[in-house]
Parts: sequence; C-alpha cells; structure tokens
Amino acid sequence: MDAVIASLPEYWDGFLRTLYLSVISGIIALIVGTLLAAMRVSPVAALRGFSMFYVEVARNTPLTIIFFFAAIVLPRLGVKFEQFEVAAIIALSSYTAAFIAEAVRSGVNSVPVGQAEAARSVGMTFTQVLGFIVLPQAVRTVVPPLINILIALVKNSSVAGAFFVLELFGYGRQLSNDYGNQVLWILLGVAFFYLLITVPLGLLAHFVERKVAIAR
Repeated sequence: MDAVIASLPEYWDGFLRTLYLSVISGIIALIVGTLLAAMRVSPVAALRGFSMFYVEVARNTPLTIIFFFAAIVLPRLGVKFEQFEVAAIIALSSYTAAFIAEAVRSGVNSVPVGQAEAARSVGMTFTQVLGFIVLPQAVRTVVPPLINILIALVKNSSVAGAFFVLELFGYGRQLSNDYGNQVLWILLGVAFFYLLITVPLGLLAHFVERKVAIAR
C-alpha cells in the first residue's frame, strides 16, 4: 500500500495520459466509424466494398498487431512520429472505428425502410436522407452500444503501455519493477484508476439504455 501512496503522482500522470488517448482516439473513431457506416449503406458499390473490407479486416486483426504496425512498421516506411502517443492514437482509433461502424450500421438498419423511401420520393439525396432522416432516428438505439465500445477503447489503451507510451499500464509495469515486493498493490492501484473512467461510462450506458427503453 505504501508504494501506491508514494506513486500517486505517477498514477495521476498515467491516468491523464490514458484519458487523453481514450478521448482523442474515441473522437476520431466516432467520426471515421460513422463515415464507414455511411459508406456501408451507400448506393455506390465501391464504397460499400471498401467499408466492408476495412471493417472485416480491422475487427478480425488483433489490436497488438495494429499497434505493432503503427509504432514499428510505419516509421520504417518513412512515417515519423515525434511522440509515440500519435502512433497509439492511430492504432486505437483505426481499430475502434470498425466496431463503431458496425454499431452505427445496425442502428441505421433498425430505422424502417419506409422512412428513407418517403424522403427519396420528395427528392432528397442520399446524404440528406442519411443525415436528416435516418441517423437522428438511429441515435437512440446506437448510443448504448457506442458507450460500451468506448469502454472497451479505454481498456484497450493499456496495449499502448507495451509500445513506449507511459499510460496507466505503462506506469504500472514500471512501478512493479521498482516495488517488486508490492506488485499486487501496484496492480490494484492501476485497476482503480481504470475504474474511475470505465464505471461512470458504464452507468451512463445503463442510464441511456433505460431512457431509450422508456421512449419506445
């Protein structure tokens, strides 16, 4: 326990780094994932094919391999990063975007087809139908699974600790080496700070899910 108290500054720094990675990666993943979902339901076959290929490859590739590609392979191909956090954000956002795309697509498919057909019959374009008719109705069913995906993103950020990024897991590994006789307490401290992020998100998902159920 003494090691945890003595290392609170490191824990706090790791907590903020994890929060930073999660927020930035989450925002990028939400944007990219929504675009991929729009491409998946697009009338253009090439866009549907690209989206399907990306989603299937990203979802079925281990996150560690994606991190390895972003942190090791890209720099060897000439893509240099001043900070390894950039590589971590690329890996996390590109991986999470695939899951967000599937969640948004399922929400879009839950909207009755007649809604889109009625909008098209009055001359609205695909972009207008999706942006003004379909997505606003899909949001209610999409938000709870999206929050769960973001919770998974927070936990997945721990992989960055193995790729030169000192976030919570990275600090936990470092502190375990420094305090070899208190490894259990060190890991419990790491878990506590992860819970500070994931538990509120879980409660938010539960709250939104209840609201959606009442609205239905």
